[in-house]
Amino acid sequence: MDIGQSLKQIRDIRIEKAKKLKTLGFDPFPARVMRSMDIKNFLISEEYKIGKEVYLTGRIMSIREHGKLLFADLRDTSGKIQLYIKEETLALEPKHGLSFKDLIELLDTGDFVEAYGVGTKTKRGEDSLEVQGIRIITKSIRPLPDNWEGLQDQETRQRKRYLDMVMNEDIRRRFERRSRYWDSHREFLKKSNFYEVNIPVLELTTGGADAKPFVTHMDSIDQDFYLRISHELPLKRLIGGGFEKVFDIGPRFRNEGFSDEHLPEHIAMEFYWAYADYKQGMDFIEAMFRETALQTWGKTKFELNGKEIDLDKKWERLDFTKLIKDRFNIDIFKTNLDEINNALNKNKVEKKDNVSRGIDALGKILRKEISGPSFMINEPKFLSPLAKSMVEDPRLTERIHPWIAGSELGNGFSELNDPIDQYERFDEQQKMREEGDEEAQMMDEDFVEMLEFGMPPTFGWGHSERNFWIFEGISAREGVPFPPMKEHSITIN
Repeated sequence: MDIGQSLKQIRDIRIEKAKKLKTLGFDPFPARVMRSMDIKNFLISEEYKIGKEVYLTGRIMSIREHGKLLFADLRDTSGKIQLYIKEETLALEPKHGLSFKDLIELLDTGDFVEAYGVGTKTKRGEDSLEVQGIRIITKSIRPLPDNWEGLQDQETRQRKRYLDMVMNEDIRRRFERRSRYWDSHREFLKKSNFYEVNIPVLELTTGGADAKPFVTHMDSIDQDFYLRISHELPLKRLIGGGFEKVFDIGPRFRNEGFSDEHLPEHIAMEFYWAYADYKQGMDFIEAMFRETALQTWGKTKFELNGKEIDLDKKWERLDFTKLIKDRFNIDIFKTNLDEINNALNKNKVEKKDNVSRGIDALGKILRKEISGPSFMINEPKFLSPLAKSMVEDPRLTERIHPWIAGSELGNGFSELNDPIDQYERFDEQQKMREEGDEEAQMMDEDFVEMLEFGMPPTFGWGHSERNFWIFEGISAREGVPFPPMKEHSITIN
């Protein structure tokens, strides 16, 4: 921002510049733009080597005036180039845009321009476009943050992420990687003959996870709906309907607090694979993690939370019940709430209201101590209302969690397809819900009815973009373009 000028004064000046452009016959916000190629491709092109005339477009990031010369940094998504503008080249009535005098008067940092000219190198060897014609194609009304100080305030960066990406190019690159991360999942699954099927966000009964849902209302039928907390139950209905391999990637919503690893709204994926079990699933998940890491970051070795992680090695299998016994001296099938809460208190974790929540909290303490990559297996049935019981020990389930760098990065299991067993587990969860546990799952009789028609043995898996945040080494709020934030007022004048 110019010293001594308020935001209102700067806006007023720039609005006047936009009006002046119109009087000169230039629309400051045209629809049609000439562009030969992006900057990166221009710099490696034959056109650059032989001095062929081209059109480049982008945002002006800095301006340096030296008498009858003007230098400006032009940036697009692909890269940056210097504009080398000479007064003698831009005639008083230029063929391709503004005169030098008008350009000096009307151009500001933040403006988008269309520059016409030929490639050259300055005496200092800097890649440049020697401009023969230039016009402003979007007039910036508000000034960008100072180039030297940048955009530092975290709340402002997250609230105005578009500015954060303009001023901090590495932030935009992060979200490019986020896009590649999910694209690589799609490619991996589709190569394995999975179908992507989008399922509803609004549900009459929500389930598939222990979470408190958001509630909304559909006026046209005067009906309350829940925003989905997982993709699970609709995708399993597709398996019951004849799909053998199916997945969905999209948002889910959990009406809970913020943390470095949690956001109430985030992107997640789930897939379901008929005629496969959790053992086949573990091999598949290992391969998927390796492939998506290579496609996103170009490597499989990471240092995360102070831990060395190698996704390329065979993942360790960890027994949940044994880990709890070894770490806390608790037998999860013979314990009581007092014993569990004592262990939680020793580890500075708040006490829980029932045994299930208490055992789950002990597991969360354990996983923070695990480097991995590893799968936690042999989880008890009372923590897994949708997983198939083990034949060898019906108290346990064929469920897996990857524990990597102290975090849980997914959830998978051999799906429960016995409708009687499923109804009983839903009933137990519903009782917990009626006793005040808002995260317990709801009775879903429609899903049980689908199971009664028959669903084949199936392996199911899900994980969220928390995995991306962990491997990027960032918090949840830094890992999404626009994190949820409280409403605030905007200053126009």
